[in-house]
Amino acid sequence: MPQFSIGHRTYRTKGDAKEAIRTILYGYTVGSTVDDEEHHLLLLDLLDRHPHADVKIGSGVEAFAIAPPQRGPSPGFRVIRTDGTRIDFSYLECLKPRTYRQQVLNVMGDEVKQTKTDYFEARRTAGTLRSDSSGQLLDTATTAVSYFQGPSFNEIATEFAESLGGWEAIELTSSAERGLGRFVDRDLAQRWFAHHQSRAVFGLLTRQESLRLPRR
Repeated sequence: MPQFSIGHRTYRTKGDAKEAIRTILYGYTVGSTVDDEEHHLLLLDLLDRHPHADVKIGSGVEAFAIAPPQRGPSPGFRVIRTDGTRIDFSYLECLKPRTYRQQVLNVMGDEVKQTKTDYFEARRTAGTLRSDSSGQLLDTATTAVSYFQGPSFNEIATEFAESLGGWEAIELTSSAERGLGRFVDRDLAQRWFAHHQSRAVFGLLTRQESLRLPRR
């Protein structure tokens, strides 16, 4: 049965995903901030699907708010950036099929996700679960493994894709659009893993510190 994914969340249909977003949109009054953490995380992952996500995110996302209607009777979503600027975005644009670049980035993340788990476990074993930014003591519920000390994940992935001649050089399995794909060429997957290992510089942040970072 066809499924639709937003981040790690899987919905039975695209319509079900749309209803989950509309529940947030109409669960707050116009002008109010989305203050539920799970709602905020869902909107972050939704915004990552926007065809102009980098432009919309800008300096980083501080919060989301409910914007007044621009055209027609329906409200919308507004990004409140970390530098204080604001910009609206259409959730319907985010529900359109992923670009091939977005599909590849999603698969690249899946191919190396164990490295973040291993890093966290190493820090926990060493007894160094503190934020590398603020020094705040962390636990498993408040910790985010982040690339904030070096090149971002997107920058590392783009380097790799460009070394091959572009995103289209990376062939994915047919399940990629549903967020379940893998590299067809497993040798290439190993090359990507090695490239990521050589460039990734992890650090620990609180979940809130991580949410405020720009998604470059």
